[in-house]
Amino acid sequence: MAASELYTKFARVWIPDPEEVWKSAELLKDYKPGDKVLLLHLEEGKDLEYHLDPKTKELPHLRNPDILVGENDLTALSYLHEPAVLHNLRVRFIDSKLIYTYCGIVLVAINPYEQLPIYGEDIINAYSGQNMGDMDPHIFAVAEEAYKQMARDERNQSIIVSGESGAGKTVSAKYAMRYFATVSGSASEANVEEKVLASNPIMESIGNAKTTRNDNSSRFGKYIEIGFDKRYRIIGANMRTYLLEKSRVVFQAEEERNYHIFYQLCASAKLPEFKMLRLGNANNFHYTKQGGSPVIEGVDDAKEMAHTRQACTLLGISESYQMGIFRILAGILHLGNVGFTSRDSDSCTIPPKHEPLSIFCDLMGVDYEEMCHWLCHRKLATAAETYIKPISKLQATNARDALAKHIYAKLFNWIVDHVNQALHSAVKQHSFIGVLDIYGFETFEINSFEQFCINYANEKLQQQFNMHVFKLEQEEYMKEQIPWTLIDFYDNQPCINLIESKLGILDLLDEECKMPKGTDDTWAQKLYNTHLNKCALFEKPRLSNKAFIIQHFADKVEYQCEGFLEKNKDTVFEEQIKVLKSSKFKMLPELFQDDEKAISPTSATSSGRTPLTRMPSKATKGRPGQTAKEHKKTVGHQFRNSLHLLMETLNATTPHYVRCIKPNDFKFPFTFDEKRAVQQLRACGVLETIRISAAGFPSRWTYQEFFSRYRVLMKQKDVLSDRKQTCKNVLEKLILDKDKYQFGKTKIFFRAGQVAYLEKLRADKLRAACIRIQKTIRGWLLRKKYLRMRTAAITVQRYVRGYQARCYAKFLRRTQAATVLQKYWRMFIVRRRYKVKRAATVALQSYLRGYLARNRYHKILREHKAVIIQKWVRGWLARTYYKRSMHAIIYLQCCFRRMMAKRELKKLKIEARSVERYKKLHIGMENKIMQLQRKVDEQNKDYKCLMEKLTNLEGIYNSETEKLRNDLERLQLSEEEAKIATGRVLSLQEEIAKLRKDLEQTRSDKKSIEERADRYKQETEQLVSNLKEENTLLKQEKEALNHRIVEQAKEMTETMEKKLVEETKQLELDLNDERLRYQNLLNEFSRLEERYDDLKEEMTLMVNVPKPGHKRTDSTHSSNESEYTFSSEIADTEDIPLRTEEPSEKKVPLDMSLFLKLQKRVTELEQEKQVMQDELDRKEEQVLRSKAKEEERPQIRGAELEYESLKRQELESENKKLKNELNELRKALSEKSAPEVTAPGAPAYCVLMEQLTSVSEELDVRKEEVLILRSQLVSQKEAIQPKNTMTDSTILLEDVQKMKDKGEIAQAYIGLKETNRSSAMDYHELNEDGELWLVYEGLKQANRLLESQLQSQKRNHENEAEALRGEIQSLKEENNRQQQLLAQNLQLPPEARIEASLQHEITRLTNENLDLMEQLEKQDKTVRKLKKQLKVFAKKIGELEVGQMENISPGQIIDEPIRPVNIPRKEKDFQGMLEYKKEDEQKLVKNLILELKPRGVAVNLIPGLPAYILFMCVRHADYLNDDQKVRSLLTSTINSIKKVLKKRGDDFETVSFWLSNTCRFLHCLKQYSGEEGFMKHNTSRQNEHCLTNFDLAEYRQVLSDLAIQIYQQLVRVLENILQPMIVSGMLEHETIQGVSGVKPTGLRKRTSSIADEGTYTLDSILRQLNSFHSVMCQHGMDPELIKQVVKQMFYIVGAITLNNLLLRKDMCSWSKGMQIRYNVSQLEEWLRDKNLMNSGAKETLEPLIQAAQLLQVKKKTDDDAEAICSMCNALTTAQIVKVLNLYTPVNEFEERVSVSFIRTIQMRLRDRKDSPQLLMDAKHIFPVTFPFNPSSLALETIQIPASLGLGFISRV
Repeated sequence: MAASELYTKFARVWIPDPEEVWKSAELLKDYKPGDKVLLLHLEEGKDLEYHLDPKTKELPHLRNPDILVGENDLTALSYLHEPAVLHNLRVRFIDSKLIYTYCGIVLVAINPYEQLPIYGEDIINAYSGQNMGDMDPHIFAVAEEAYKQMARDERNQSIIVSGESGAGKTVSAKYAMRYFATVSGSASEANVEEKVLASNPIMESIGNAKTTRNDNSSRFGKYIEIGFDKRYRIIGANMRTYLLEKSRVVFQAEEERNYHIFYQLCASAKLPEFKMLRLGNANNFHYTKQGGSPVIEGVDDAKEMAHTRQACTLLGISESYQMGIFRILAGILHLGNVGFTSRDSDSCTIPPKHEPLSIFCDLMGVDYEEMCHWLCHRKLATAAETYIKPISKLQATNARDALAKHIYAKLFNWIVDHVNQALHSAVKQHSFIGVLDIYGFETFEINSFEQFCINYANEKLQQQFNMHVFKLEQEEYMKEQIPWTLIDFYDNQPCINLIESKLGILDLLDEECKMPKGTDDTWAQKLYNTHLNKCALFEKPRLSNKAFIIQHFADKVEYQCEGFLEKNKDTVFEEQIKVLKSSKFKMLPELFQDDEKAISPTSATSSGRTPLTRMPSKATKGRPGQTAKEHKKTVGHQFRNSLHLLMETLNATTPHYVRCIKPNDFKFPFTFDEKRAVQQLRACGVLETIRISAAGFPSRWTYQEFFSRYRVLMKQKDVLSDRKQTCKNVLEKLILDKDKYQFGKTKIFFRAGQVAYLEKLRADKLRAACIRIQKTIRGWLLRKKYLRMRTAAITVQRYVRGYQARCYAKFLRRTQAATVLQKYWRMFIVRRRYKVKRAATVALQSYLRGYLARNRYHKILREHKAVIIQKWVRGWLARTYYKRSMHAIIYLQCCFRRMMAKRELKKLKIEARSVERYKKLHIGMENKIMQLQRKVDEQNKDYKCLMEKLTNLEGIYNSETEKLRNDLERLQLSEEEAKIATGRVLSLQEEIAKLRKDLEQTRSDKKSIEERADRYKQETEQLVSNLKEENTLLKQEKEALNHRIVEQAKEMTETMEKKLVEETKQLELDLNDERLRYQNLLNEFSRLEERYDDLKEEMTLMVNVPKPGHKRTDSTHSSNESEYTFSSEIADTEDIPLRTEEPSEKKVPLDMSLFLKLQKRVTELEQEKQVMQDELDRKEEQVLRSKAKEEERPQIRGAELEYESLKRQELESENKKLKNELNELRKALSEKSAPEVTAPGAPAYCVLMEQLTSVSEELDVRKEEVLILRSQLVSQKEAIQPKNTMTDSTILLEDVQKMKDKGEIAQAYIGLKETNRSSAMDYHELNEDGELWLVYEGLKQANRLLESQLQSQKRNHENEAEALRGEIQSLKEENNRQQQLLAQNLQLPPEARIEASLQHEITRLTNENLDLMEQLEKQDKTVRKLKKQLKVFAKKIGELEVGQMENISPGQIIDEPIRPVNIPRKEKDFQGMLEYKKEDEQKLVKNLILELKPRGVAVNLIPGLPAYILFMCVRHADYLNDDQKVRSLLTSTINSIKKVLKKRGDDFETVSFWLSNTCRFLHCLKQYSGEEGFMKHNTSRQNEHCLTNFDLAEYRQVLSDLAIQIYQQLVRVLENILQPMIVSGMLEHETIQGVSGVKPTGLRKRTSSIADEGTYTLDSILRQLNSFHSVMCQHGMDPELIKQVVKQMFYIVGAITLNNLLLRKDMCSWSKGMQIRYNVSQLEEWLRDKNLMNSGAKETLEPLIQAAQLLQVKKKTDDDAEAICSMCNALTTAQIVKVLNLYTPVNEFEERVSVSFIRTIQMRLRDRKDSPQLLMDAKHIFPVTFPFNPSSLALETIQIPASLGLGFISRV
């Protein structure tokens, strides 16, 4: 297709513009060949007539489709030209805030003048290992590509960073070196990568300065070679420098500064160590105040000085050498202040005792007079004589400045040399990556010798760049077998020849410098004569004879000849140098040594060093034997030689290009000046790259991608199974000109503009399809609308006609109903009036009757309540009086009894102290007991007799008392009647008189009372009303207060609950943080251990061959023995050294500083670990204390103590019974007897009381004897009771818990030991004859026998009773059932009754028959089983007998083992222990750990079997009380597990297997530790297996730490396995085919989204997850631990996916969001299938889910912004903005996110406090916990398989 055909109406073009460089416009009509004018419409709304050039007739550049704008690679653009490049860069930089863009093989970096969060370690990790085209452009991507090509191709690499001053070259080079240092690491103990990075502050301080364009401009070029070993780890580095700008030392332009180091020194002048330098403010020195800008905003020179000194120390430059450097620099500053006074025009002098010169001489250690003389004079040597000539003031000033420049240059070279020595490594270098940070093309108003050298270097670099680009294009075409056509590109070899060839500019300059009277003018004339009009690239300015113009590749540059010769000569007076060489300051002569090398400040020898390259700065140094002529090489000659050396190095490496662009001259952040950008793009070769690419075939598609993108342009018949042939057929139809494309082996190559044409066809096809779809849908919608309207009209008509008919029928019905309504309405009115009257009458009657009834009821109720109140009050008063009386009586009795008891106790104590009394009590004790028993029996009999007599007496007494009482009552009645009769008359008379008086008095009182009653009533009513009001107010206040109290209580409860929840969450977060810190410390500790082991191995390999007779032990033995340091108690008891032999320091070159640092770090980590562990334990105890309640352990009592207590209780109960009976007898006598009989002097009372007193006295005596006997028995029993504190630790647990401090426990322990010593006494010597012991033993045995018989009889009786109860219950149920059936049968007719009875009988017989059949089957099975066993046994017995008969000798019969398998025997009761010999420990560890195959064990045996076996071995060692064996076994186990994991640490099955077994071993140590908290779920048998002798809590902690390390290693292993799958499966692969569109790719081809055979898909991830889960389940891992592993896996998947999404612009589209959400749903489905939804894994994917939703939601209005802010709560603000910036439409129908919308989002999220970090930490590991999981497996049932080879251990 012709290019002119694309210029149709609405096509967009670029036209030149003087302000914006290029401006966009739109065609208003189609272009036709021959038109001279184009009608255009500008974006600002104006119309324009664009006139074509009549000579060239070139059309304006076409604009790329919007879908291609903002591409990562400029070569992906369909139209490759300057405006397209500029616009793409501007859109990425301004709109998307992206500073990096690819342009083919070049990375274009635009300086943002702002710190961006895109250089962190997380970004480095994200780019590490990725393909260059898969990620967004970045300096790290270029560094990774160089590192990968170095490792893959084994070829050295170079990164060439160029650009203007202020474009960011130094920063880019610094970040590239940081990437290498972070990714590769260091191969030695010296941390070379830190030293490489530390060289930057030093070189910046002495080589960088502030200019008008840049605050930190590099004023020299440098090439750093970073060396790598065979494992591609950094081993060293070397630096070359080029063309230091020495003139800046003595002169600075306005607003510029000298080198940073001078200002750093001045800012630090007040430090004590700098006082000798006699420095001050920078404005006090001539060399630092010329620019007038001594301070850089935002930079603290004092802090920068501290960084510089720290970097010097890290590079090994000692403090003395650092102070020497600072002395020289201070001397240069003071030298600049030296002033001269003119004596005449040809001579000058220095004032006497000139202070600046004096300070300079003191600092430099030179003679003042000599230096003063040679600063004002010079020596001239001729052929005949030598004489001294004075010089003028101007010449002296220039000589002073030349000396200062020379000293600084020498110092600069000296520092570079020693930095290289510090970075050098003795290990042989395998390869290197060079980073070239060199000045870009420069052109100023006045250009001098420095700009000439800089542009000369850029010409050489541009030539190398062009050749490399051309070579890559040629290789690509040859690889794809494309016909090669010569591409015309700019060759700048003529310009290079003009500069460096024979009689070139440099050659003529050197020749003129050798002339005695050579000047800049004569040199200019030679240039004009040699090159003017002979070379097209050389021109002469019209108005100047001291300048020349060179046509460089970037632009024409005019150079002023003035100063060229002086700068090229770089002369300094030899006499001044000699004065400096004679200095007493030792460091100063080193700078000027030409014959030998300067002494290294690091004291490191250079023997064996093979320098990578020689420093160009040493080109001025002579070799031994050289003439002085070699010393006088010019600067141009040196620079040319070093440049040739650089080009040789670059040509021998694979180059990578970084072009830095300065967007504006004012350092405004994210401001793009198109004019300045275009100048730099032209100068740096980016546009040349575009031109070379555009000249060939810039657009390249694979066949599959082309088919996927342009499938819409094909018909069904065009689609073939062969994709390549299909694409060929389609292209031949679409593009007729075959020169516009070429078919390669794997790609299709298009010329510029063809992809845009195909995109236009595709868009037209899609637009036509959209129009057809719209047309069809609109027609369908209108037809549906017409049909709905027609149906609606018919329906309306039908309903209207029906409505009219219904109205007429309704009228007829109303007429008929009106008459009926009138009739009923009249009747209703009359009836309602009657009902109202009747209801009123009834209501009045009911209210009146109710009122009367209520009055009567209230009266009765008041009377009844008054009676009840009186009754209760009187009762309460009586009870109160009675209780007080009883309390007083009881108190008196208690006091009296206490007094009597004290007296009795005193007597008993006196008697007890008497030995004779003690002996009397013990003589005949058994007889006394028998006598006591008999006396008790006799007293019982007497008591019964007395009771009978008392009963008879009571009956007689009652009858007589009744008779006397009746007589007395009769007499009293008669006497009372007589008295009443005589006194009645008198009383009546007196009463009459009194009544009269009372009547009068009563009348008067009545009146007064009535008056008072009225007043009182009124007052009472008033008071009641007041009280009611107050009561109402109080009630209201009370209700309000209650309401407030309730609300406050509710609020307080809510606040307390909230606080409790918050505190709980905070505690959990703190606990997780502490766990995370502790586990990170463990990880660091394990890393240091591995580092230590590696260092030991390296030291072992580096050690010399040992002398004959000297034997070395394995160096790894010490590390295996000393993996952990256990408890101090165990360590103190054993003085055996763990390390057998350490490497000798004399033989091994050990870095002691590193060793001490590592040792200090390990100590700090151990201390932090201990602190973390203590805090963790404390918090866990708090949690456990709040959740669990302590349970009291019941005290264990012995059988003898229980028996004695029972016996004592029986005696006491009998005594109490006797006392109660006596008291009841007394009470009965006192209550029932008459006053006369029961009086104190009555005979019956006396007799009874005497008997009772005697009985009570006898009982008291017997009680005392029994008490004394019991106390003696108990004391002697306690004296002889054995105590074993080592084995039985729970007998006195409660007493021990009551002890408050350690002193009481120690005293108790000493007392127990003394008791053990005295417990060996003879039990039979308790008293003289042993009678008491025999009695005690006899009684005890008899009681035991009786008790056992009684218990057995009781159990038999209970069993029989239970059986009888069961039979009775079954019989009752049967009886009830029979009765029910009988009742049912009786209700039935006779025929049915007979049938029912038969049916019931048949059912019963059938059930019995079935039961009998089941029993018979069981017996048959048992018989068959026994028969089989009998046959097997018989067969084996026969075989054994035959084998014994056939044996030849009895010895063989004895030695031959008999197979015990399958022979049933009665085995002994195993204790769940395994016994092994101590010498078999290594064999046990080897077979069970080191050589164990996880797969076989996990499949065929019990999960966790090695852990059970190890614990059973520990149990046996604990049983033997062998602490050495326990310690040795546990240490060997831990070390062996570490060995296995170190050897096979990359195998997931191995790590999972040992994580499971380590956790199981830890659970076993807890489960059988004997601690109550771990024994809750144990069976009684398992509790018997608890450890008895040792507390292994510290070993449990060590195992817990080991489990944490294994878990972290497991996470790393699964991360390494999953990481290659995640990006491909979650992002790149199209799980839903056809949703994602393929966009045109550039030279950096990204990974295809179409799955190939080797591409990972989502199914690959799911299969891998299934594999992980099945392996963990197979190994018996704890379910909670599996959940934590799954959560960690899903976090890794989500973090890596999101990080790649944030770094890949091509992945941020609507269709990709759909793909991600589908993939996440598949992962959630996997969690549901595995029942892991509650593991927290789904929550870790929330940021990824929200990012996918963010790609799919609308992004236009403020409501959309609000929805996004509320939805994306798991994403940070930086991540949300990044996704919106990266959002890229795949099709033209999607819209980009506007800048205003992104700003709206930022404004809404400005108050959100979240991390500024862009990427998620993919290396983050959640803190792991190991919840206690007891095993139900019985240890005694575990069998050891023979396949394990553990025949040397036996079950116990």
